[in-house]
Amino acid sequence: MRRKWLENAVQLLFPGRCPVCDGIVVPWGEKICPKCLDRLKPVKPPWCMQCGKKLPVPGEYCRECGPGRRNFVRGRILYEYESAAVSIYRFKYGGRREYADFFGEQIVKYLGDFIRAARPEGIVPIPLHPRRRAARGYNQALLLARRIGALAHIPVYGDWLVRVKNTAPLKRLSPKERQNNLKKAFNIARNDVKLKVVMIVDDIYTTGATVEEAARVLRQAGVERVYFVALAGGGARSGP
Repeated sequence: MRRKWLENAVQLLFPGRCPVCDGIVVPWGEKICPKCLDRLKPVKPPWCMQCGKKLPVPGEYCRECGPGRRNFVRGRILYEYESAAVSIYRFKYGGRREYADFFGEQIVKYLGDFIRAARPEGIVPIPLHPRRRAARGYNQALLLARRIGALAHIPVYGDWLVRVKNTAPLKRLSPKERQNNLKKAFNIARNDVKLKVVMIVDDIYTTGATVEEAARVLRQAGVERVYFVALAGGGARSGP
């Protein structure tokens, strides 16, 4: 009761912002305005059976995926990027860390069956370089991972995988440049953690270069199966 009272007091003093319109959420106590909910578009089939990106026509894999091409087993994406782009920008750069509660709950609501079927022993967020995290004040992927972990009852390892290379912003790079940019970007910081199945959490999945490099490093550390979930992602090209 005391915790609930404190939560209500915080809500009164600092009312939550809607992750879509960024206004104060109405009605009070909700995490999103009901009128804004339909503006976020979950990815619907057909999607790539490996990376989860939406396919333009029915098929099994996109051009980037297929047997033996990826270091991760499978992944799923919650929203179509265009529908969530502005919200994610505020979440990452605008200090709207409170969005993590809503987005984490939505990932578990829509992708919970996928997460449970993978049976991860731990959740690993994509890390930020210390310099970038200091400038931003937080890592949005870590906030998402913590909310998902709390709801799905899976431990979060936020300091196991670290970013040792301050990479250039990926949105300005071609797929090949992204891949080269991320080489040796991650490292394992804790030798006392031994996991066989891991679920990576990230905010945006585009070419997959970030998740791919993180998965490669995790597999080198002894992880046998790597999965991922992402908050949003763009469409894919059909294979092969």
